[in-house]
Amino acid sequence: MAYEHTVKDRFLKYVQVDTEADPFSSTTPSSEKQKDLSAILVQELKDMGVEAHTNQYGYVYATIPSNIDKEVEGVFFCAHVDTAPDVTGKNVKPIFHENYKGQDIVLPDDETQVISTKTHKYLANKIGHDLITASGLTLLGADDKSGVAIIMDAMYQLVQAGDSIKHGDVTALFTTDEEIGRGVVKVELDRIPAAFGYTLDGGEVGEFSNQNFSADGASLVITGKSAHPGYAKGKMEHSMKIAAEIIAALPSSELSPETTSDLEGFIHPTHIEGGLESTTIKFILRDFQTSGLPQKAKLLRNIAENVLKSYPHSSFTLDVKEQYRNMHDVVDQHPHITELAVQAMKDVGVEPKIKPIRGGTDGAVLSFKGLPCPNIFAGQQAIHSKQEWTSVQDMELAVRTILRIVELNIER
Repeated sequence: MAYEHTVKDRFLKYVQVDTEADPFSSTTPSSEKQKDLSAILVQELKDMGVEAHTNQYGYVYATIPSNIDKEVEGVFFCAHVDTAPDVTGKNVKPIFHENYKGQDIVLPDDETQVISTKTHKYLANKIGHDLITASGLTLLGADDKSGVAIIMDAMYQLVQAGDSIKHGDVTALFTTDEEIGRGVVKVELDRIPAAFGYTLDGGEVGEFSNQNFSADGASLVITGKSAHPGYAKGKMEHSMKIAAEIIAALPSSELSPETTSDLEGFIHPTHIEGGLESTTIKFILRDFQTSGLPQKAKLLRNIAENVLKSYPHSSFTLDVKEQYRNMHDVVDQHPHITELAVQAMKDVGVEPKIKPIRGGTDGAVLSFKGLPCPNIFAGQQAIHSKQEWTSVQDMELAVRTILRIVELNIER
């Protein structure tokens, strides 16, 4: 079937809507402006003739009903509307680069920002593609507005195809605050008539991820001993200096983000705050084996205990809390979900590349809520940076992968 794709124009429109999440906010969504894109999506879906709904949390739910007589499991596709706070998402000016020929791409608003095949190896595979970048002052927002545009185009194609593409219930779910770890905390499961689904929130064509980190957060609070600095000899035990010793004692050749890859986990300090008498260090603990997390917490505790041996009047507490778990523990129980995606990719001419996500995903949380949900490529490159870019052709292949999944779902 020949498709008149709308993904490019949708993407160019969506990235110009500022949806940056706010990690310091306690509201849901963390920034009201995320709802601006949610409202646009609802209106576009209604204009297609698809029943769509948004709520006070900015989530969007939309379902195209089954067009077959037999019962079949529904499938959903999920993406998030928010962008990361790492680089500003305000006043994004997307630039369309037609028929890329391999040259360095100098971003006009900051000519020090250069996208080249030397630093972006995957770019060398995109000769002849139509690329989209930002202008050099902002991120682009392909994470995850590429996923949003892909799902919206897929919904459009299903409506246009009518009965020529047979399918069960197909639901689009768009979430807020994924970038700050709160993407599906308010999800309404009864609005998703599906047994499983896929997030569209990945990179290279063919990437498929059915596992991610299991994650805990840890808070280490050190209580030192205060004394007047002029008369502190033999009395003062400075909590900030103790904290520095603990951080310095972390493994330097392993178990850190900068020394690990593939299926290796780590212990990573993310924030430190304090003074003479009390200092708090925040850590994230990551492991693809959930059983490995207590071991990392134990190592952190042992390091703190060893350091504190030199400070008899000081103490510490370590509080560890669950964040999310490896979706593989759930998805692996439903092999047909992986098989559908892999076959769909092959059918549209894409070579599947199964690889883990070294991070978290809405799909992990949804999996443990009862909706197994691995991740499919969406064309995102150099995310969370001013050099972010994507390929229109990559996004179009993701659209076709979705359409083939819904067809295969009723054939199995």
